Amino acid sequence: MTTPLWSPGEGRIASAQITRFMADIEAQHGVTLRGDYFALHAWALANPEAFWAAVWDFCGVVGSARGATVLADERRFPGAHWFPGARLNFAENLLRHRDERPALVSLLENGERRELSYAGLYSRVAQLAASLRAQGVSAGDRVAGFLPNVEEAVVAMLAATSIGALWSSCSPDFGINGVMDRFGQIRPRILFAADGYYYNGKTCDSLDRLAGIVERIDSIEKVVVVPLVSDSPDLEAIPNATLFGDYLDAGATEVEFAQLPFDHPLYIMYSSGTTGVPKCIVHGAGGSLLQHLKEHQLLADLTRDDVFFYFTTCGWMMWNWLVSGLASGATLLLYDGSPFARDGMLLLDAIDAEGITVFGTSAKFIAALEKAGHKPAQSHDLTSLKTILSTGSPLSHESFEYVYRDFKQDVCLSSISGGTDILSCFVGGCPILPVHVGEIQAPGLGMAVEIWDEEGKPVQGAKGELVCTAPFPSCPVSFWNDPDGSRFHGAYFDRWPGVWAHGDYGEVTPRGGFIIHGRSDAVLNPGGVRIGTAEIYRQVERIEQVVESIVIGQEWNDDVRVVLFVVLRPGVELDENLCTRIRQSIRENTTPRHVPARIVRVDDIPRTISGKIVELAVRNVVHGQPVKNTDALANPEALSLYRDLPELQS
Repeated sequence: MTTPLWSPGEGRIASAQITRFMADIEAQHGVTLRGDYFALHAWALANPEAFWAAVWDFCGVVGSARGATVLADERRFPGAHWFPGARLNFAENLLRHRDERPALVSLLENGERRELSYAGLYSRVAQLAASLRAQGVSAGDRVAGFLPNVEEAVVAMLAATSIGALWSSCSPDFGINGVMDRFGQIRPRILFAADGYYYNGKTCDSLDRLAGIVERIDSIEKVVVVPLVSDSPDLEAIPNATLFGDYLDAGATEVEFAQLPFDHPLYIMYSSGTTGVPKCIVHGAGGSLLQHLKEHQLLADLTRDDVFFYFTTCGWMMWNWLVSGLASGATLLLYDGSPFARDGMLLLDAIDAEGITVFGTSAKFIAALEKAGHKPAQSHDLTSLKTILSTGSPLSHESFEYVYRDFKQDVCLSSISGGTDILSCFVGGCPILPVHVGEIQAPGLGMAVEIWDEEGKPVQGAKGELVCTAPFPSCPVSFWNDPDGSRFHGAYFDRWPGVWAHGDYGEVTPRGGFIIHGRSDAVLNPGGVRIGTAEIYRQVERIEQVVESIVIGQEWNDDVRVVLFVVLRPGVELDENLCTRIRQSIRENTTPRHVPARIVRVDDIPRTISGKIVELAVRNVVHGQPVKNTDALANPEALSLYRDLPELQS
């Protein structure tokens, strides 16, 4: 047993909402949990109907009806139906508070700050929803956002979903083809967009691309433009365009919330892969709401007193997850711009300036702070901060240690993992459990998560495929344009019938925690031995001279050899000494099979717009295969760095 990096104090455990939730379960169902999270997890899996009904009640879901049945067709996975008799509205649940407390604080990279109260948010949604209804928007229509992470994006989403329209969004740094690959499939009636955005010290114009998008998608009846970088943007080239403020119905004061079935479509999300046109994943309103309430209140301990931040764009699922924090009454901090603005100081300054209590970020951001030598515990107060959330990629052991050494000692560091496919987490944090280096604390409540070997048998302490063996409310409703469900079934249930598998490679620890080793489709297989890429990244990126890296398996001589690409600090050369050091670190801390056969220096690593490195795309380039959907990349030009490399020809 290793010593935990952090353990919650008695006061934190006693005040945690999950502690109160367990007491409710004990009182109502006559079980004994004794504050044991894993006992609660086991009870929830054994009693799914009682558990999810308890989550509904505890979190105060707002609806006109719940119905007598919690779970129908429970043996069908996929195909189980949650709360089939329920009627509710997603937006109504997020707008349950209508007081003067701040709902949204918007920060831009250029220093602009705006604040909107819960009462002000409700009023703005009422005005916009009335305009959408007047436009003829109704339940089932699609409304899309080509928007930065600003308050208007939240208002537009809430207005659309109050009617029962489906909301879909992508970041404004997508190119026209990337937007077409997404919105072209779902054919929205209304498009919200900004005239531009700020990123990395630059002002970026969106109007030219917006004109091109509208020209290509003939379903768009109205374009509503947020003036972000100009007070009076020129909309002449954009048909049927109007400014956001001019589109609002100033006389509307109340929101008419459509009462809809639990699984009524809410969001259309997109897979971020670069191997083809993105999958359009349809998520239901009730399942998304219930999962997010559970994760926010029970697993992140989010309350009305919290200031909740997650670095995200409107094209990443974490935006949808963040926005649901309104249902718990928290103040949401929205930031749009580079996470590394002012060398990362902008976001750290915001913790103190805004009193952030729950700070969500990426593993890359934490690693970059450490590489840059930042010690936030010395440069900032951080008194308000109680929880750090990390996702997007596995958080390294070194980053765990860095947080508790140089960031803050008394903080719950929760690495979380799930995905766009479920709009939530399979495994994640828990405020009443200790944090151990390199481990995700626990499986999510109500999530029957296991690690299976290639024969489909559960394993502990060994690596395998992360699976979910029982239905859960946020399972997608469907894929768009998949009438027989074959694409949906093929994406998650083909490998093992009735068992969800979406491609994460990991292991269960003896404590019941989890380690994610990367994507299973990116697993290396030299000599027939499966190796998770995260195992290599951990060893490489602890080396001071290396900024970041990406690793692939190259087909070679009827086998697979490990190829490591590294981005080095300015002025550092990839000489034999450094290569030896890299190989030695990998060999000593993993196995000889992990050691790369080739180490190649590159100047950049391709990433999706949400910040994930794209191992499969690099592998395709190295093998001379096409990379589709390059518009999903923030820096598609980086792929050329991997083409026809002489180092990989022998």
